[in-house]
Amino acid sequence: MSENITLNNGVEMPALGFGVFQTPPEETEAAVAEALTVGYRLIDTAAAYGNERGVGAAIRASGLDRSEVFIETKLWISDYGYDEALHAFDKSAGKLGVDQIDLLLLHQPLTSDFDRTIGAYTALEKLLADGKVRAIGVSNFMPEVLARLSETGVVPAVNQVEVHPYFSQPAVQKADAEHGILTQAWSPIGGITFYRDGQKSTLENEVIGEIANRHSKTPAQVMLRWHLQQGRSAIPKSVKPERIAENFDVFDPSTSSGQRFELTADELAAIDALDTGVRSGPEPDSITLESYGRDIPEA
Repeated sequence: MSENITLNNGVEMPALGFGVFQTPPEETEAAVAEALTVGYRLIDTAAAYGNERGVGAAIRASGLDRSEVFIETKLWISDYGYDEALHAFDKSAGKLGVDQIDLLLLHQPLTSDFDRTIGAYTALEKLLADGKVRAIGVSNFMPEVLARLSETGVVPAVNQVEVHPYFSQPAVQKADAEHGILTQAWSPIGGITFYRDGQKSTLENEVIGEIANRHSKTPAQVMLRWHLQQGRSAIPKSVKPERIAENFDVFDPSTSSGQRFELTADELAAIDALDTGVRSGPEPDSITLESYGRDIPEA
């Protein structure tokens, strides 16, 4: 049974979700169907992923009531601006096959043309006021950019950013908390981390491995527990049924030793200490229409 988090506007959202970043469109429906069968009730996608249609198809085929599945998607920078973002909602909702999206985010800050970013966020506020979305937020917004949204009226409910043991972004998490914004971790188990100077994958890290052995859990499960216990949402991804099930198995009441699976304060601190301060994803300020713009299809 999943845990829920209450957003700053009172909407409840599952703490652990299923992501489909880089999941090929032809594999998305099967992966999401497996995740829903396992018990995930939050599915995260994005217009730029090109797989919203597969997400919607899996949800419809699941037999679950629409109210039981929390759908989260993101608008791409090519659709920023007020009117453009309103239309982008229509495109995403159409592909997902829904009238209402539970959480709609701006995928990246467009710092090179921030007026368009403000216009897009203002459109999100309009969609929220009209009941077409239940909550709104942002992704990859650093504290100084987040502060520039102050001229808008609605505080984002979520800031989805890269967070894993090798890059935990404490300053971003602190700024989010100060504004009552939930930090949601993409790449929560360090799936995109690079091997720099002989650095091992988070899945092969000795500290995480020792903690996992102590709890009879896997390194991935330890990292997801680390996120949840520190109040973050996390959206791991996989197309492998065994991994999909494994990642969700962090809510069980006890381990084989009879002890509840919960990390100690020392274990949480040991994972925190692994932070390198080195980002694996692109620098948010480097995202421009010239380098990252792409047309988001109508259907």
